[in-house]
Amino acid sequence: MGWTTLVVAVYLAILAVLSLNGLHRAWLVWAWIRRPGRRVPPTPAEWPIVTVQLPVFDERDVVRRLLEACARLDYPRDRLEIQVLDDSSDDTTAIAIALAERYRADGLDVVVRHRDVRTGFKAGALAAGLGDAKGEVIALFDADFVPPPDFLRRTVPWLVGRVGMVQTRWGHINADKSWLTRAQATLLDGHFVVEHTARHRSGRWFNFNGTAGIWRRAAIDDAGGWSHDTLTEDLDLSYRAQLRGWQFVYLDDFVSPGELPEDMHAFKSQQHRWAKGSVQTCRKLLGRIWDAELPTAIKVEATAHLTANFSYPLVLLLTLCLPWVVVARIQHAPAALLAADSFLFVGVLAPFLAFYGSAILGAGTGEKGQRLAMLPAVLGLGLGLAVAQTRAVYEGMGGGVGTFVRTPKTGGNEKSTYRAEPMASGWIELALAAYVGLAGCYSVVHGYLAPLPFLALFACGYAAVGASSLGSGPSQRPAPSARSAGPQVSGQSQAGSSQAPVDGSHVDSTP
Repeated sequence: MGWTTLVVAVYLAILAVLSLNGLHRAWLVWAWIRRPGRRVPPTPAEWPIVTVQLPVFDERDVVRRLLEACARLDYPRDRLEIQVLDDSSDDTTAIAIALAERYRADGLDVVVRHRDVRTGFKAGALAAGLGDAKGEVIALFDADFVPPPDFLRRTVPWLVGRVGMVQTRWGHINADKSWLTRAQATLLDGHFVVEHTARHRSGRWFNFNGTAGIWRRAAIDDAGGWSHDTLTEDLDLSYRAQLRGWQFVYLDDFVSPGELPEDMHAFKSQQHRWAKGSVQTCRKLLGRIWDAELPTAIKVEATAHLTANFSYPLVLLLTLCLPWVVVARIQHAPAALLAADSFLFVGVLAPFLAFYGSAILGAGTGEKGQRLAMLPAVLGLGLGLAVAQTRAVYEGMGGGVGTFVRTPKTGGNEKSTYRAEPMASGWIELALAAYVGLAGCYSVVHGYLAPLPFLALFACGYAAVGASSLGSGPSQRPAPSARSAGPQVSGQSQAGSSQAPVDGSHVDSTP
């Protein structure tokens, strides 16, 4: 077997596997189109007590906006509690305490819990707050979200029967900030407009996204509570709760706006945490899902969901093979290879174009023509992340959980206080861009133009991600104090843990 035969065989095998991912996206679009209607539940005879939990860590740029939005929630004041779960090492704590005192003077129940050590990171903060929470319903908002005033009145009525969680659709405050935020908006709309809706309306499982949703406290407790043995505590708890028989509701027509990362370092950091945590959750729960007495359709969809990030190493390997396949085509020109290659490549790309195109049309935001014209940039961004996300998959398959690195927010400020730490993959991405670009030059020299669109998609994707990574500038985030950094969670110490430990060391701002 010559080298060309081996490379082409590997290349076609990877395309065949990735085309299965494409078929899954096509099914999601089909299920989204066929989504049935639903009945809005009646207003409760008595509104339950709700605790709004706001986990924050060094959020001086957005904590005021967050608290002001929560103070505007249209809900009976005698049945509303707001917990600021603060792990900060900067003046976020002072800002939050001052605001809490002001709102308490106006009759709003606001408490600030400040922990000395970030044990369990976000999951640990949520578990610590849950121990003192007054509410039978728990609403959660990350620091970069701005809940609309009618959030609770529109979500709480859905908690009937065995419904344990209600998730709302994410909106995007700063989608038009740059090409990066516009592309991110489309990527997230794919998840929230199409994917979540398709899963929910077809009876499959879907997950809480960590913010802009509410939980029945009984569902959290019954599932074993918040756990910090993965970096995606929301995904982990979601599947554990559904394994216990709790049902989820997704409100695709109710938007809760949040802020998108505005530089490549922050975006990569966020995607890295999500991918690594998803792989950790897959390792932890996929076996339990298949052992449970569940419909096969739910098991298959859960598998597709939890293993989705394994496509990134395949994309990276595909990138390495692509130039050599071009050489093989030019040197040997087998018509069968070109036909099979084209068929599989279309099978991979076409469903993603349909998926994100449907998300754009279904989102109902922005100028649709401009957003559709940006689809190549969206696909290129996804491809360009392959290096960083392959590392995340590798780390997720390893031992330790790692550190929960929060995503910096700007709060609309041009000069944000914080920057994400740079990831050392920019030069690798630029090298891959040049590597694929040389294959394009080779094709042009030999008059073989058919692969140029595909080569350009890969090369431009890696170039954009790599150049943006190198151009985002150094980290400007102040170094945290030793007490706030907390210990890194090790895989060994967390093995088998289903409940994040509650760290009792905190400062409570209640009088």
